[in-house]
Amino acid sequence: MAEGDPAKMRKDLTVAEIGAVAHLYRGEVYRSTIWRTRLDTTTNWAVVTLGVALSITFASPEASALPLILVGILIHFFLMLEARRYRYFNVWRARCRWMEKHFFAPMLTDGDLHLEDGWQQTLANDYWHPRYHVSMIVAIGRRIRRNYFWILLIQTLAYAGKLSVHPEPVHTFGQFVERARIGPLPGWLVIAAGLAYCTAWGGIALWSLNDDRRRAAARRDASGMG
Repeated sequence: MAEGDPAKMRKDLTVAEIGAVAHLYRGEVYRSTIWRTRLDTTTNWAVVTLGVALSITFASPEASALPLILVGILIHFFLMLEARRYRYFNVWRARCRWMEKHFFAPMLTDGDLHLEDGWQQTLANDYWHPRYHVSMIVAIGRRIRRNYFWILLIQTLAYAGKLSVHPEPVHTFGQFVERARIGPLPGWLVIAAGLAYCTAWGGIALWSLNDDRRRAAARRDASGMG
């Protein structure tokens, strides 16, 4: 450690401190694993409910397509719940990745922890002032891109297929629109609402993708976690 160098005012870590950081890393890995499992649980719930809706809708040619619309409410609920859980998971994941990158990798490479880079202060600040590293809308977009895109795609295609083939194949677009009618709601309004539903989720997914690219570029030039 160079005397008088402000960048190296922090003393080198002792053997006991290095052991404590290793135990801290194990704890963060455990917490990230627990929350990762919870993410899988909500995805499974969404898949199961969609499967039930598909079974009901395609049980017979005369069955209504309404369950495929109503299941969208449950999918929306599960997506919100999963995005909230993802924000927690991302905190533990970011801490683990930070220690892997700045603690374990330099130790394995040249045996120098490079404390002069200030990475330990960034980690300490994250413990002093815990916060989410991503916003709710970013978390929603990431979960759509990872899992829910396929769930929503199957829901949309199944609904369009149901209207197209049951109780008999349609021959004109007007017939397709008429079959989308739900009670007093005209078919065109139901289809328009469905398009808005899909467009909104797609827009959030694309926005989060662009935001992730921006954040990745920023991390290459700054010392930030998440």
